[in-house]
Amino acid sequence: MMDTERRTLRVVGALFVVATVASILGSMVLGSALEGQNYLIGLTDEATSVDVAVLLFLLAATAAFATAVLLLPILRPHAEGLAAGYVGLRTFENVLYVAGAVSLLVMLSVSQDEGIRGASASEAPMLGTTLLAMHTWSVTIGTLIFAGLGSLTLNYVLYRATLVPRWLSGWGIAAAVLLVSYGVIGVFGGNVGTDSPLMLLAMPIAVEEMVFAVWLIAKGFEVPGSTRMTNHRHYRMASPLTAAGRSERWNGHS
Repeated sequence: MMDTERRTLRVVGALFVVATVASILGSMVLGSALEGQNYLIGLTDEATSVDVAVLLFLLAATAAFATAVLLLPILRPHAEGLAAGYVGLRTFENVLYVAGAVSLLVMLSVSQDEGIRGASASEAPMLGTTLLAMHTWSVTIGTLIFAGLGSLTLNYVLYRATLVPRWLSGWGIAAAVLLVSYGVIGVFGGNVGTDSPLMLLAMPIAVEEMVFAVWLIAKGFEVPGSTRMTNHRHYRMASPLTAAGRSERWNGHS
């Protein structure tokens, strides 16, 4: 493997870690700021937490998209169409992820408006519910469905080309299916919040991506078929000599 490619894979591995850590930290910082029927009125008091969470979510989105861009030239020789498809899916994922983060800033701006504090008891919760729904749907479709489809595509290419051990890419395929299922459950009205037991469906892909990241940093991609190709060439080069030897031995016994 060329040194440039090896360095690129190390960067990709590091970016996977950055994306995951930033996303988790963002959720932790945001905490319970969006909970409660009248969360919009009290969101002003959580302005710092919201701003920090948004920055972390934007960092996560940037790092996640960068992994696809950097992997494209490496995956293209193995499956050009799927490699491009992977970039496309990660693009949709992170555009929606950014939209979800920006919606938090919209909520914060609305909460700081003097008019919201003078709104009637029914108007404020209704507006808060609408804005929260925009955020929730962006995150659900982006970070669950499109992220799962992107991971499924990536791991299928890795599995088919044996760029990593098949137990790792196979794990990624199974985990991606679970993540997409989790998102589909959310689309059909299921609870996909952090307090839902269905959250367990997202855990396998989170762990697999960290293992995959460590693998890229430590070992990079394998070179599939190099040993088989070498042995095959050796066999073809040796075959005439072997045939000549057999012919000579045959003539000696004649």
